[in-house]
Amino acid sequence: MLIPCIDLQGGQAVQLVHGRKRELAVADVFGLLDRFKSYAWLHLIDLDAAIGTGDNNALTRELCMQGRKRYKFKVRVGGGIRTAARAREIAKWGAEQIIIGSAAFDKGKINARLLKQITKNVAPARIVIALDTAKGCITVNGWRRKLALRPENVMSQLEPFCGAFLCTDVDREGTMTGANLEWFRKLRAATAHPIIAAGGIKTRREIDALEKIGMDAAVGMAVYKNRLR
Repeated sequence: MLIPCIDLQGGQAVQLVHGRKRELAVADVFGLLDRFKSYAWLHLIDLDAAIGTGDNNALTRELCMQGRKRYKFKVRVGGGIRTAARAREIAKWGAEQIIIGSAAFDKGKINARLLKQITKNVAPARIVIALDTAKGCITVNGWRRKLALRPENVMSQLEPFCGAFLCTDVDREGTMTGANLEWFRKLRAATAHPIIAAGGIKTRREIDALEKIGMDAAVGMAVYKNRLR
């Protein structure tokens, strides 16, 4: 299944290469809801909140609520969700699932204390833990800081706190150079939980290949540039 992404930065929907270089920006963010209306799921990510340079809170909330009510999307919301209170607030917006990234780790280790707090407030089935990876290691804080942890080695420990994993190949993110299927197969072997794959995906053949190994595909750049073939 293809899942379109709306990544928010400075009130616009953007696509970044490797999470840093802005490749394109869309000012009519709400127009994207109509553009993506044929899809079942939608990803909303507040990049400013993830990096810690501000937030797009009101915009994210309105997109989530309109997406649900007007277009019947199932919505995943992520970016800068670092407390149980924040996760609970977003759950009240009606988000189907909430993405926890950097906050899942503390001082280079799994932040079990916070994850337990979150799952007391929001059912684990509604939590997606993001394992964004560069050069094989997990990255946090908007992909600015690398941890000495590999996703395939921590998935089993994280399974009790989530219903799925979002695994982004940061090395290929925004490049449209093709999905690293070998890496995704390695991740698939490490957990029975659902996995949403992201990073470099550019063809429907890759999406089909990911589906065959039991993964959905979150696609950004190829959708925005109409390059998906």
